[in-house]
Amino acid sequence: MEISREQVWDEAPRTFAEAALRRLLRLLSGVGHAGKILFLSVTSFPAVVFRKSGRADLARHLYSTGIRTLPVTTVVSLFTGMILALQVGLELRRFNQEMHLGAAVMISLIREMGPFSCAMCLAACVGSAIAAEIGTMKVNDEVAALEIMSISPVRYLAAPRILALVLMSPLMAFFCCVVGTMGGGIVGLTQLNVDFGQYMASAMSIAEAKDLFVGLAKALVFGLVIGAVSVSEGFSTSLGATGVGRSTQRSVILSFLLILMTGYMITRVAYR
Repeated sequence: MEISREQVWDEAPRTFAEAALRRLLRLLSGVGHAGKILFLSVTSFPAVVFRKSGRADLARHLYSTGIRTLPVTTVVSLFTGMILALQVGLELRRFNQEMHLGAAVMISLIREMGPFSCAMCLAACVGSAIAAEIGTMKVNDEVAALEIMSISPVRYLAAPRILALVLMSPLMAFFCCVVGTMGGGIVGLTQLNVDFGQYMASAMSIAEAKDLFVGLAKALVFGLVIGAVSVSEGFSTSLGATGVGRSTQRSVILSFLLILMTGYMITRVAYR
């Protein structure tokens, strides 16, 4: 199966309308290409799980997606919780409502900021690496070599990476919520005179199963989005090293934009 995507135009656009139309066509082509790769990757998940070589690749990508990103994810989630606690706490102190700090931080983290922070870290650390790896293989004709040998590049390259992102994203999002909550408690204790036990009691009193499930569902969708975009951009790479850089840049930018948009849409549907 041919997975490369490269739109070729015979000549430069003559008018602004023609240039805009070409950009729109490229966008639609990219969306279709990413959707096709995502569909084929999802259908290849059983082959990844039930084959010994597939499990070995999956384990390696799970390690790269989860364990290797823990340091940056920990720092980002810790300071996210600390910033939330400081900003919200300062406003609550104006009304002598500091006892509700834990609830405000917890609900913000499990609904939005935990999955969002996790997805941003994964897009920057993992998604960019995926686009660069596959893009380098594409410009070096390694992807074409797989196709010549009748080995599906989607099953061999894309499916293990996307599955690793899908499996690790909810776990990493939950970890971000825990670390962020701890960071908020530290700020409450040291700067806002909020007892840590009272902070945690307030946080646990507001948390509901629905909020947790919505947050984990967001993280899972974010993992699918990051994987599909990164793999698609990698397979679309051309023009050598310059193309690899552009594909990596596009994968991060598109992932960020889609994370914001899909996060809003899930929240709108879940809490309307």
